[in-house]
Amino acid sequence: MNVTHPKGFVAAGVAAGIKQNGKLDFAAVVNLGQNPVGAAVYTSNRAKANPILWSESVDIENTRAVVLNSGGANCFTGEFGYETTKQTANRAAHLITERFGGELGETRPAQIQVCSTGLIGAGGADFRAAVLNGVECAITQLASDTAAGDAAAQAIMTTDTVIKTAHIEGENGYRIGAIAKGAGMLAPGLATMLVVITTDARLAPQELQQALEAAVGQTINRLDSDGCMSTNDQVTLLSSGVSDADVDATEFTRNLTAVCDSLAAQLQADAEGASHTIDITVTGAKSERDAEEVGRALARNNLFKTAIFGNDPNWGRVLAAIGTTNAVFDPYKVDVSFNGVRLCSNGGPDRPVAECDLRPKHTLVEINLFAAVGDSSYTATIRTNDLTTDYVHENSAYSS
Repeated sequence: MNVTHPKGFVAAGVAAGIKQNGKLDFAAVVNLGQNPVGAAVYTSNRAKANPILWSESVDIENTRAVVLNSGGANCFTGEFGYETTKQTANRAAHLITERFGGELGETRPAQIQVCSTGLIGAGGADFRAAVLNGVECAITQLASDTAAGDAAAQAIMTTDTVIKTAHIEGENGYRIGAIAKGAGMLAPGLATMLVVITTDARLAPQELQQALEAAVGQTINRLDSDGCMSTNDQVTLLSSGVSDADVDATEFTRNLTAVCDSLAAQLQADAEGASHTIDITVTGAKSERDAEEVGRALARNNLFKTAIFGNDPNWGRVLAAIGTTNAVFDPYKVDVSFNGVRLCSNGGPDRPVAECDLRPKHTLVEINLFAAVGDSSYTATIRTNDLTTDYVHENSAYSS
């Protein structure tokens, strides 16, 4: 189940010739609802790829389609690269109108969100020709079955080893489906990776945007694999509105959050070179921001991450890392547990380190700050992974 699970959507994934290995590299997801509604969040990196610059400037609330390529980021490719993105949107709008115009009317270029992923600086004449070929092929092959959605998920992969999909059904029968890509440069700034989410729930643009921001903030934005923020990150949510169900915005947000949480877990599990997935849960914080700041400081600490790679529950590195934050807490009153074994209490040794086994792939680190109690206490969980020699090798080999 993926982006074609909700009613009113078609998708495709094709080999356009962007990747030299002949693998799928161009995807399209098209909303066939009579009144399409869209929402999106984008990277906050000041260095933005041309597709981000385009997508941020156009009519997201009435988005008809998202077209995506892998194999080239089209970032820092100048005016030529921006013109490529513009031509991509123009071609997609024209072909969608040509195929579905009798039913849906004219699709405007401003209703097309464009996404790219791959090497920064890749986006020359050959890239443009392949991308425009991809638009032609994908629009021709659009279908509503699961295989079409899976092909779209495959076409946006770069260093991913598996496709990422998710779905859920609401209480009144509406559906949410999603695809995602991402295995490295997983650090958030409003959004992270490339994600397309679809729903047949009928919601107003403002409701859709608020739901997306809330869901991403609690899930995808708390995935911090390697501290590196991409130039191309985007999460797009499309509504066809063809479900007859009455939709409660709160319940929809809860279900959307569950879908995003599933995607975040899948992205974490496929992180480049990782041998451990690590969930860092911070409790007893004065604010949610404090809890997130503490968790993220540890997730980005290379000494801690290499210790986990070595199956070493080095709680001293935890305290050293979280002590660099501006969060309100006393480092000499903190408890730290690894996989349910409390190794540090009140900022000092508790149980013997030998009682903690870090050989399983999943590691849970729990940090109680004791900065607040009861209703005034906040918590947050940050997802990350260890730092391995395989990660270094993969990213030293992945170059221009």
